[in-house]
Amino acid sequence: MKCLSVSQPFADLIVKGKKTIELRTWNTKFRGEFLVHAPSKIKKDVCKKIGIDETKLRTGVIIGKAEIYDVKTYGSITELKIDYQKHFASEDFLHHKYGFLLRNPKELRIPIPYKGSLGFFNVKLKSTIKENDIKFELFDEEHRYQWIGRH
Repeated sequence: MKCLSVSQPFADLIVKGKKTIELRTWNTKFRGEFLVHAPSKIKKDVCKKIGIDETKLRTGVIIGKAEIYDVKTYGSITELKIDYQKHFASEDFLHHKYGFLLRNPKELRIPIPYKGSLGFFNVKLKSTIKENDIKFELFDEEHRYQWIGRH
């Protein structure tokens, strides 16, 4: 499956459905579902500006998925500023010409550790579950969600 690394806090904003445009300097013909990877870099100034606690952000992991359904081309800084509530980009990013239009975000309950890469990259997730272990893995997943995820 395709995956895209997006710096925090933007990765979290995407999987929570708050960020619906991902700005890039490059275009893509890709349309469809992709995994959202949060690399180790956190944009601390953005966290402060939009009121996000950076200590709660996950990094170095795949945190969810979303769908690219189109790409918007920006012709001016004014157009980029009009869409601020959809991309949350600071002045430093207003030279980006392309906006990947996103929908159908889904956040993973348990992030998957993974090393990111530039641009879209392919991810092959290997399952370590053996047939005899399926019941235990399902129980363990539900246990972590019920007890650990809520405290």
